[in-house]
Amino acid sequence: MTLGRVVGCVWATMKSPALEAQRMLIVQPIRPDGTAAGKRLICLDAVGAGAGETVYFCGGKEASFPFKPAEMPVDRTIVAIVDEVSMGGAVC
Repeated sequence: MTLGRVVGCVWATMKSPALEAQRMLIVQPIRPDGTAAGKRLICLDAVGAGAGETVYFCGGKEASFPFKPAEMPVDRTIVAIVDEVSMGGAVC
């Protein structure tokens, strides 16, 4: 699982029927100190995240688990909105 920041959204008029009514967000992976860490990704939103929020996302087969019993064609899903990150007692 990885920390990220929501930086945008994706609108698609044609998509898999399984993705109807699902939000797709653009997420910038980040390090615990908030600096960028890699390429931006498109993630399905399972928690109602919004622009600028720090989130926790997962990938692979586990990315479809929040939507069970539905079978979702997804490889990245936002599973948490992060309130605070701390390392060694210091809030980042």
